[in-house]
Amino acid sequence: MIEQSQNRRMVLKLAGAAIGMFGFGFALVPLYDVICEITGLNGKTGEQYVQTTEATIDKDRTVTIQFLASNNGAMAWDFRPQVRSMKVHPGEVNTTSFYVKNPALTTMLAQSVPSVTPFAAAAYLHKTECFCFTQQQLTAGESMDMPLRFIIDSDLPEHIQTLTLSYTLFDITEQPQDRVASSAE
Repeated sequence: MIEQSQNRRMVLKLAGAAIGMFGFGFALVPLYDVICEITGLNGKTGEQYVQTTEATIDKDRTVTIQFLASNNGAMAWDFRPQVRSMKVHPGEVNTTSFYVKNPALTTMLAQSVPSVTPFAAAAYLHKTECFCFTQQQLTAGESMDMPLRFIIDSDLPEHIQTLTLSYTLFDITEQPQDRVASSAE
């Protein structure tokens, strides 16, 4: 009788632990997103930046920004930056673009996801206009230049002299639009 009672308690403890682990695992995704947004961890760059005051341009300092583009999985589009790197002054508004072409025989929908390295620089890269804010739809054979306007904050730590902004392009043609919009934010 005592052994059955101990077994029952052990089963309940193990079941509680399994439920707790499942709940913790389920909560990790939103927690990770919040932590990345607050700290800049994993190079997440956040929402569209709206400049509220005139930026102070640091003409005495030059920072190199490198641009990378890649396709996720079976994404068939040609996707590349128009320039591989730029030398910019912190506080200055800069413009570049990325070229994209849909070589498929059908219309496709894509979403790009940015990342910045070093991760500590993500909080200092402000995008005022970016193709990553919206989904891109291209018909068969269509191509375009997608603009990117950004500011590197003049508060960027002095030891960071080079940063890399990379984009990964995802094929979202078959995904429901409401789910895609929430995952891109």
